Amino acid sequence: MKRDQMIPSRRTLLRITACLGAAAAVRLLTAEDAVTPTAPTRAAPAAGPQAPAARPRAGAYRLEPMTAYTPPRYHTALPPVRTRPFLSMPQLGEHSMVLTFDDGPDPRYTPGILKTLREHDVRAVFFLCGEMATDNRDLLREMRDDGHVIGNHTWTHPQLNLMAPAVIRSEIGRTSEVIEQTLGEPPQWFRAPYGAWNRNVFEIQAEMGMEPLAWTVDTLDWTTPGTPTIIRRVMDGAAPGVVVLSHDAGGDRSQSVAALRSYLPQLLSQGYELKVPPRRR
Repeated sequence: MKRDQMIPSRRTLLRITACLGAAAAVRLLTAEDAVTPTAPTRAAPAAGPQAPAARPRAGAYRLEPMTAYTPPRYHTALPPVRTRPFLSMPQLGEHSMVLTFDDGPDPRYTPGILKTLREHDVRAVFFLCGEMATDNRDLLREMRDDGHVIGNHTWTHPQLNLMAPAVIRSEIGRTSEVIEQTLGEPPQWFRAPYGAWNRNVFEIQAEMGMEPLAWTVDTLDWTTPGTPTIIRRVMDGAAPGVVVLSHDAGGDRSQSVAALRSYLPQLLSQGYELKVPPRRR
């Protein structure tokens, strides 16, 4: 046999290559058609509550933003660092006053104060101690539902200007956490126990998003001077923008509860509007 008869022609080689390629393609398509899909085709969502979507595989999840599965949260702008607290709030109106209650909530006295405020459709500011708030969260919710403003008054009522910054941060931070866990939002106002502010306190409270509110009129009800004396102090000090300090915890506050029942309707009859600070946005 001649050499050129033993070697296939160029056309023959091309034909063989094409046949082999076609056969390989057929095998590949057949194998792919036989594989069971890893996930069913997604149908249109049905009416009514939907089940949560499955998380993507780990490799794909790393490419997603970390907030992909949570709603966006908008934070209130931090207030400036003050050098003194607010003593009054004349910006609330010509005939306005602010009632504030410290140290609670106390299940023995706070409900009575809330009842009187509710009867007269009046809002107040409650500065809470964390050690009281954590065991009386139902009263926090009642305050919130009635439209009152809830502020931070530290965890254990210490004199903060004698404390190290780490202790100040813990006292204030723990109380804000309880309030936020219970009500879904942190407090925007802070009152230092004994009015003992210093630079560290102003800086830390501002960092935690709170403004400092002190008072204009101190009823000194914590000394239990008698219900008539508490009433007289409030009425003598009444004036536009005045912030009144009373207590709903920290001792026997039955005089404070009784005094409110008397001086609140008197203030209203004299044309005063009892208001609370507006919420910052």
